[in-house]
Amino acid sequence: MGGAGEPLQSRPARRSLFIWIGGISLFIAVVLAALIAFEMHYAEPILRARVIETLSARFQSRVTLAAFHVSVGRELEVSGNGLNIFGKTDLNIHEPGIQPLLSIQEFRFHAGFFNFLHTPMRVHMVYLKGLQLNIPPKEQVQDSKTMRTEMGKAKIYVDQFVCEQAQLVINTLQPDKLPLQFDIGSLIMKDLGPDKPFRFDANLLNPKPVGDIHSTGLFGPWRADAPRDMPVQGTYSFTNADLSSINGIGGILSSTGNYQGALGRIIVDGETDTPDFRVSVSGHPVPLHTDFHAIVDGTSGDTYLQPIRAKILNSSLIATGYAERVKAPDGHRVYLELKIEDSKIEDLLRMAIRTEPPVMTGHMRLSTIFDLRPGTAAVPDRLRLAGNFEISKAHFTNDKIQAKVNELSMRGQGKPKQAKMDLPEDIPSIMKGKFRLDAGTFWFSQLQFFVPGTEVDLTGNYSLDGELFDFHGRARMDAKLSQMVGGWKSIFLKPVDPFFSKDGAGTEVPVKVIGTKSAPQFGLDFRHKK
Repeated sequence: MGGAGEPLQSRPARRSLFIWIGGISLFIAVVLAALIAFEMHYAEPILRARVIETLSARFQSRVTLAAFHVSVGRELEVSGNGLNIFGKTDLNIHEPGIQPLLSIQEFRFHAGFFNFLHTPMRVHMVYLKGLQLNIPPKEQVQDSKTMRTEMGKAKIYVDQFVCEQAQLVINTLQPDKLPLQFDIGSLIMKDLGPDKPFRFDANLLNPKPVGDIHSTGLFGPWRADAPRDMPVQGTYSFTNADLSSINGIGGILSSTGNYQGALGRIIVDGETDTPDFRVSVSGHPVPLHTDFHAIVDGTSGDTYLQPIRAKILNSSLIATGYAERVKAPDGHRVYLELKIEDSKIEDLLRMAIRTEPPVMTGHMRLSTIFDLRPGTAAVPDRLRLAGNFEISKAHFTNDKIQAKVNELSMRGQGKPKQAKMDLPEDIPSIMKGKFRLDAGTFWFSQLQFFVPGTEVDLTGNYSLDGELFDFHGRARMDAKLSQMVGGWKSIFLKPVDPFFSKDGAGTEVPVKVIGTKSAPQFGLDFRHKK
């Protein structure tokens, strides 16, 4: 029944309107049902074809897909595994079989029903697991050129990739080098598109030293003709790096910095802090801070330090050189030209030698070649040094040794009575020489020691653990032999003074320094007299 006052002639018109609306709704429902049925039946093969066609167009390469599934719920749920994109040749000669340019163990994404009907379709986010990207060797230009940007035929656009367990492999054809691998725990890539860089946010677990790296920045666009010239820029933080994973050293390192340039030449500026750095041969923790400017070849892992400035306790050093990746044994060879202008010898000895307190204090200047080879042996056994040094105002912390130095100076000046006295101040000395370190032992081709009245020239070696001293040489004193003894004994020695005088020296005798850090022995050494 119509409402009161409603005209009778309007009722058929309203009934017709309801019928018309109902018919339209039924038609829409039928169309939607048909679309859903169509999508349920055809979505999987259509989407599979779109994925393969998009990747084939993007990389101009053969694409294989082991499995692909589509399920229909509130929206399309797409998943797959075993996705591979191949080049024209084998990229990694060190792995069996033909290695793909890009492989993905698993992937999944969601898409709306109406989005599916649109070409190209847009996907907001794709989740990946087990992504591996193989960068071709620079010699294989033909494979690099297959990865040119061809987005015009793309059937799917993706706004963002979220990946776990990714790996970047930069391959080489050089037989003496292995491919460079970067293992990435998690990776987010945004703003992907042709001819523009994409944004990334990555977390890496560094294998050696073990630690966490977080980096954000821009990478690309892809340079098909020259992958080494692909731009890259960003910032990084390296935290909780356990240096004990490198045999022979220890401490927890942290580092921050920024980088920019091309993949083949990345300029890095950063700093490191290790509050408890230690070398196993000494075991003494010391604070170590470095600031560095480096050029990194991202395609080989080779790093060129230009320069690195380090501070150990109150001492500073500067070094230039490189870290070069080698195959046998696998690792990096670190080669540096190291200079110390004015530092404290006790700081360096505290780090390098087990004795406590350090055997000597003083001001040090040093120039040396630092050559650390890769391997499993401890750092002191793999380290090679060759250079020269000078220590001024040297003072021995061992009272027995310093007393011998004081006595040597007094006798060398012809003051034998004072040689046995406790002097109000110890006599500082000067040391300088040429050395090399090999297999944990220092070898000195020249070691000179100066105190007032005496000059000692030695050659020999000592071990880093302080358990071996073996030096032989000659001592030249200003005083004659008889003047060094004094008293009634000098009368009997005067006749032999001429035999021990040589080249203007009052006395010249062969001497030795042998023994250990706890029991050093100083004395004449006529067996080695030349």
